[in-house]
Amino acid sequence: MPLYDPRTTALVSIDLQGLVLSRQLAPHSAQQIIDNTVAIANKLKADGGTTVFVTVGFSPDYADAVNQPTDETFTLPPGGLPAAALAPPAEIAALTPDVAIIKRQWSAFYGTELDLQLRRRGIKTLILTGVATNFGVESTVRDAYAANYAVIVAEDAVTTFSQDMQDFSCTKVLPRLSRIRKTVEILAN
Repeated sequence: MPLYDPRTTALVSIDLQGLVLSRQLAPHSAQQIIDNTVAIANKLKADGGTTVFVTVGFSPDYADAVNQPTDETFTLPPGGLPAAALAPPAEIAALTPDVAIIKRQWSAFYGTELDLQLRRRGIKTLILTGVATNFGVESTVRDAYAANYAVIVAEDAVTTFSQDMQDFSCTKVLPRLSRIRKTVEILAN
């Protein structure tokens, strides 16, 4: 039995852009995530599927960014994000997504038109790739599951900031919300 029907499946790639990819990533490198995402995108498109590239972005004054006190804050540069922080790597920029979403929080669903765009295209299954596994990816998976999408997480096409973070998300949280597969299994569909 196939893992998914490409005609009703969308790749949703999270935060493959300079702001995120320039950070120290583990257990998979930025290049591994890029290469696996490109492979999945090309295969899915060739088979009649949909590609959605999601990036994070804010207005120059960050008035649209979540701004609540936390114990561990992420500091953004004054005056807005530089172009390099918003830019995708060349391999991703060379692809033309069917949908481009700009998000302003961890989940690609909250406050965006992602759900609308997926439903209008008849999408029932999502394949998730990107960074960071336990932040943007996991938040998006949680919302996708709640919205009744079938979800596949490409374990070697998602990464975060440590092996421990990846392991916890991929063994304790995501299996309750999705199917975890390697890129090679997704490509073999």
